[in-house]
Amino acid sequence: MQIWTGLGNPGPRYAMHRHNVGFMAMDVVAEMHGFGATQKKFQGWCQEGRIGTQKVLLLKPATFMNESGRAVGEALRYYKLEPSALTVFHDELDLAPFKVKVKQGGGTAGHNGLRSIDQHCGKEFRRVRIGIGHPGSKERVTGHVLGNYAKSEMGDLVQMLGAIGAEAEWLANSDDARFMSDLARRLQDDT
Repeated sequence: MQIWTGLGNPGPRYAMHRHNVGFMAMDVVAEMHGFGATQKKFQGWCQEGRIGTQKVLLLKPATFMNESGRAVGEALRYYKLEPSALTVFHDELDLAPFKVKVKQGGGTAGHNGLRSIDQHCGKEFRRVRIGIGHPGSKERVTGHVLGNYAKSEMGDLVQMLGAIGAEAEWLANSDDARFMSDLARRLQDDT
């Protein structure tokens, strides 16, 4: 069993924020891989299913970003899993928009959702870093992160999310390098 968590803030007013791209990724993975109905569990919304041969629980915490670790920790404890069974999908300021990188462990880079998960679960989980780009100055970061994707970005957003869903089986099989290379190739082909 693996737990894949998408980070975001609950509620319709946050739905298209760059900060919610982790939630968006979970929705696309669930749809593309035929996951079951959404259930309210672990202080969030869960869907169970399979990606290839791997059993995966998709979790979108309902706790708001800075408390994401409460929901994730509860799910890990329930299934008696180590942080190594956890993959967190989150927005990343330090990556160009629509670039996706995977890494194991690491720091939080000021991301409150990651900080909360570190506190509740430890640091040794896999991160799928989804680039939202940096707005250029520190003063503009909050507005950028908590701003909606622009209409002009929708095509790229849909392509990137579709590519994440299409290549998810490589992640489920712990082939992070193949996931990143096939995803990059797919996004290049779509431009």
